[in-house]
Amino acid sequence: MRRTIFEPEHEDFRQTARTFFEKECAPHSEEWEAQGYVDREVWLKAGALGLIGWEMPEEYGGADLEDFRFNAILNEEYWATGTVGIGLGVQNDILSGYFRKLTTEEQKKRWLPKFVSGEYITAIAMSEPGAGSDLANLKATARRDGDHYVINGSKTFISNGLLADLVVVAARTDPTAEKAHQGISLIVVETGTEGFTRGRKLDKIGQRAADTAELFFDNVRVPVENLIGEENRGFYHLMSNLPAERLGIAIHAVAQARRAIELTTEYARERKAFGSPIGTFQVNRHALAQMQIELDVMQTYVDTCILGVNSGELTADEAAGAKWWTTETQWRIIDRCLQLHGGYGYMNEYEIARLWRDSRVQRIYGGTNEIMLDLVGRNLGF
Repeated sequence: MRRTIFEPEHEDFRQTARTFFEKECAPHSEEWEAQGYVDREVWLKAGALGLIGWEMPEEYGGADLEDFRFNAILNEEYWATGTVGIGLGVQNDILSGYFRKLTTEEQKKRWLPKFVSGEYITAIAMSEPGAGSDLANLKATARRDGDHYVINGSKTFISNGLLADLVVVAARTDPTAEKAHQGISLIVVETGTEGFTRGRKLDKIGQRAADTAELFFDNVRVPVENLIGEENRGFYHLMSNLPAERLGIAIHAVAQARRAIELTTEYARERKAFGSPIGTFQVNRHALAQMQIELDVMQTYVDTCILGVNSGELTADEAAGAKWWTTETQWRIIDRCLQLHGGYGYMNEYEIARLWRDSRVQRIYGGTNEIMLDLVGRNLGF
């Protein structure tokens, strides 16, 4: 189905992204999967090509382009080329909004040029051992002490956690707040700050090349100038940025499903059983047809959401709904694609096996899919 949301400048960007992923990333997939993180040098190459932080003001190296279609293209080409690991989606889909909208001019001067160039890799530290989707009940604290905050606590499941130079930490600055979601602030902790340490590289089922880590804060003293947004309003800042994050996940879902269908269609043409390509068997032909139809529906749905973000009309519950439906559909498609590969689908040397592993977490992060349904249900008045 022909897509109509892109302009010529988007297609130029797509070609740049595809060339970058094909040349600088895809050839290193096995190496990065084995070591559990990507090489920092590739971030600098991405920055030099304008693939990071294009939303930032021009005076700080960006292009001042607040257009989520560019985010979509980058995520789509990532999966289309078989790339793994590099957390550009975390930087562009999630952190860009915080650094663009919540920072002061002084902070922008300090952080944005290196954010855009790829010299600064960023992460956001929300999840804790006892607080995943339930952000309102996080336990990390940031006590005010003169012109510093003193941060204590731990975070887990942090994407880009190993490589990050700047970590946006959600911490409780007012433990006496009347309601649990009040009294939370967002504070940037810079690498090398005393008391800030990284734990083990977490051993995940999938997305093994995307570094994910535990972070620990032991009396970490951070200047008050590192507060972003308003003190004690961090929960509201998080909520305002989550729709873009969840739409990013939905875009990844469509792109992963598309890649799986392409790989499986090719395999079904070449693989023979009982003397015929397996794609000619009615049960398999119907399965591929159904998945293609579902992919077209999913893509149309997500494209509408992308335009909704650009116009400022996409609501939090609509983004939650998109995240739920696309990731559930993605999982069903990729699981069926693996089945169509037979025993070879279970072999790690086949990309479909990696896609199957990598896709499972989509229904968990960004808020579990059960939480997504609850958000939509609340908006219905229940």
